[in-house]
Amino acid sequence: MRRREFISALGGAAVLLPLAARAQRVTPVIGFLSSLSPGEAESKIVGFRQGLRETGFVEDQNVSIAFRWAEGRYDRLPALAAELVSLRVSLLFASGGPPAALAAKAATSTIPIVFSAASDPVKLGLVASLNRPGGNVTGMSAFATSLSGKRLELAKKLLPTARVIGYLLNPKGANVSIELKEARDAATVLGIELQILNASSGNDFDTAFADAVRRRVDGMIVAGGEPFFISRRERIVALAAQHSIAAVYGWREFVAVGGLISYGTSLPDSYRRAGVYAGRILKGEKPADLPVMQPTKFHLALNLKTAKALGLTVPSTLLVAADEVIE
Repeated sequence: MRRREFISALGGAAVLLPLAARAQRVTPVIGFLSSLSPGEAESKIVGFRQGLRETGFVEDQNVSIAFRWAEGRYDRLPALAAELVSLRVSLLFASGGPPAALAAKAATSTIPIVFSAASDPVKLGLVASLNRPGGNVTGMSAFATSLSGKRLELAKKLLPTARVIGYLLNPKGANVSIELKEARDAATVLGIELQILNASSGNDFDTAFADAVRRRVDGMIVAGGEPFFISRRERIVALAAQHSIAAVYGWREFVAVGGLISYGTSLPDSYRRAGVYAGRILKGEKPADLPVMQPTKFHLALNLKTAKALGLTVPSTLLVAADEVIE
């Protein structure tokens, strides 16, 4: 080979190699598995994307997100999780509480999984421990069930003469036994009798509220660790108003549509922090080495218009403590 041809060949290789290297840089895909519907998860998606941006990932620039929505039907989650696994996503984000997280874990033991707003992930079997999750799963705990006592205290402050409180649960929910134990322990301390009300489908809510009226409950707690209830929040709030029942909720989303009062972790912040974990894992960190994050922001929301409609006087201590007051 002549010297000029040899130099030209080298130059061509120098051009081709970087191009080939660039061609091999595949944009990572996050599988977004949610128990909810797109509309219900809108603010949470904003938080997740913000967390990704904080770690240098921007959707449609250097990361893609494949969304799958169960829209409140938990039975769809295993198939949706399997579908995302078949796409060979780089990471699974399980959104909408324990049902999505459990479905994701059952679908793969190799793809990294980040969950958001899962109450007591150790008891649920998602991780080995909070500090050292082990395996391929980590995420954000919501403490939704552990706040049952606090919500009962709020009910007692709003309804000081209350003796019987209804507790609306989904008997098929992943957290039901954990949340019910927390609630019963708190009720014993407060001298409250709990009346358990069950709803596992949209058709059950009318019956549950009618049952609450029949049992003469003084107020109601709506289970905080149940994403299915979030997806039906407008129906639940409407029934509480129809039957003049003072209800305490786990998330401010209920208060935003007319619910009386809520206390729980900030879901947008939870999703933001989960997005940060997702970005860190995409950069090479392992879920097993990332401790399950604990919530740092709690949100107390009050709807004074609803309180007035129920004929309730909100104590000044609650008004001062509230993070959000809707008038």
